[in-house]
Amino acid sequence: MFTKNRQRLLEGDIARAFFERVVAEARRRGVLSDDHFTVDGTLIEAWASLKSFKRTDGPGGPPDDPGNPTVNFHGERRSNATHASTTDPDARLFRKGNSHEAKLYYQGHVLMDNREGLAVDGSLTPATGFAERDQGLLLAARRAARRRITLGADKGYDTRDFVAALRGLAVTPHVAQHTTKRASALDRRTTRHPGYHVSQRRRKRIEEIFGWLKTVGLLRKTRHRGVARVGWMFTFGLAVYNLVRLRTLAAQPT
Repeated sequence: MFTKNRQRLLEGDIARAFFERVVAEARRRGVLSDDHFTVDGTLIEAWASLKSFKRTDGPGGPPDDPGNPTVNFHGERRSNATHASTTDPDARLFRKGNSHEAKLYYQGHVLMDNREGLAVDGSLTPATGFAERDQGLLLAARRAARRRITLGADKGYDTRDFVAALRGLAVTPHVAQHTTKRASALDRRTTRHPGYHVSQRRRKRIEEIFGWLKTVGLLRKTRHRGVARVGWMFTFGLAVYNLVRLRTLAAQPT
């Protein structure tokens, strides 16, 4: 029944509606802050093999073995500009770091409330080197439209463009300073305040959301294809995480 109605649920954006109702319930219970937030992103492995990542202008023809085709990548330079997955065209080739192999990924982005560690907004995009900061600005702008806020983030967000864009939105940047290989975009005008150091402690709780999504929520590697379907499951997972978190908060003694 779910499979038959999946397209209708996607078109009706049921996951987003459900997520917003859960956030509204958290607000009704008085466990959300209106002022202090954290943003971060995480990689979600696509349901597609590297063997499906082929040149977009390459020769056609059937594979030698449809179930497990022979592919020789030796000497071939692969990039998202020239290649795409025939299994999931929305997935992007991405590398976590120099010590990791490149895989096909999506990126999930979360805006977390710093008071109790609840997700208050989120999105999913193909994985790129700029998606985290772009989506961070988008998610922050939705909150900053209501009132001035602070936004915590890790060192990956410590760039002059990102910090300047936050200030242009009237958002106070509580970004972790990147001081090992280059100068930070922040100085003591921001970092001297006690609230900055509180944000640095609270922002790490966003990893609890990602950890739950990838284990209990089964999103370490998605079982769906395409931004719409993977994003639907990501948003739905955030809603369920919040419900579990609200249950835990309700059980705590007052």
